[in-house]
Formats: sequence, structure tokens, C-alpha cells
Amino acid sequence: MDKKGAILKIFGKVQGVGFRYYTRQKAHELGVNGFVQNRPDGSVYIEAEGTEENLDAFMLWCNDGPAWARVTKVQIQQTPPFGYEKFSIK
Repeated sequence: MDKKGAILKIFGKVQGVGFRYYTRQKAHELGVNGFVQNRPDGSVYIEAEGTEENLDAFMLWCNDGPAWARVTKVQIQQTPPFGYEKFSIK
């Protein structure tokens, strides 16, 4: 299947709430590869790739995140696949 990629920048109360851990868990569940990391400005940065259906489901989940998160804004940039073989926390 063809893969597609995306860069997501997530803003709100997204650090200190398990966002990276639950993002990795959701990525594994959906078969999405890439990475997630906290940024110094308080946002979360994600590079992700997968099939269109899986990546769309993952991006939809990122609009809410885990129960303790309060996502206020998500910026999404579509990209070609990156070539990741797993999903990790940086």
C-alpha cells in the first residue's frame, strides 16, 4: 500500500500529561511510524507516516490526545513518506 507522511505541531496543554507516551501507543495500534518529541515552546512535534487510512485516524486522534491533554491547535503539513521503520519518543 502507498504510504503518506505528515508533520504535526500540537499546541495546548500537551506536555506533562503523557502525550508522547500515548501518542506512541496509538501509533503502534494503528501501524503508524515516526517519532514524537516535546518542543521548548511547550508544543509537541510529530513526524508520522502510514497508509492514508491509518495516518488519517492517527491525525484525528492527535486533535484530542490523551484524557489529560487539552489540545488547542494542530498544524498539519502533508509530506512524502519519511522511511521510518518504527515509532519512537525523542
